[in-house]
Amino acid sequence: MITLHTLKKHPKSTHRKKVVGRGLGSGHGTYSTRGGKGQTARTGHSKMPAGFEGGRQPLVRQLPKNRGFRSPNAKPATVRLSVLAQKFGAGETVTVAELKKRKLVSADTASVKVVGTAKLAVALHVLVPISENSGKLVVAAGGTVKK
Repeated sequence: MITLHTLKKHPKSTHRKKVVGRGLGSGHGTYSTRGGKGQTARTGHSKMPAGFEGGRQPLVRQLPKNRGFRSPNAKPATVRLSVLAQKFGAGETVTVAELKKRKLVSADTASVKVVGTAKLAVALHVLVPISENSGKLVVAAGGTVKK
């Protein structure tokens, strides 16, 4: 049975600490396992900053900064009110599916917005987002706008 007082450390479980810089006969003299001369042989070389490139101008500082801003949100496809007046008849409903079917917006379009200030002669039922002024024109022509 194994008890705590009978436990012994395995003889090969620990290694002798490497002693460097103690003369040529030690096997680790002269360069003390640091290789030849140069930047990496000097003290402190292992504590260089992550992006350090050996003293030259770092690539990050060589390249120009990206100016401006690009929104991650996709802008809606716009459809003119005058185009709706030409493509839709009186009393028809304007939806995203209907706009795609009539090829007024591309098939992969996620959102649509109706804009424009054209006078309408037909009453339309608009179920897509619409600008405030365009919405007033649709209502004035006898149509409806879903908010």
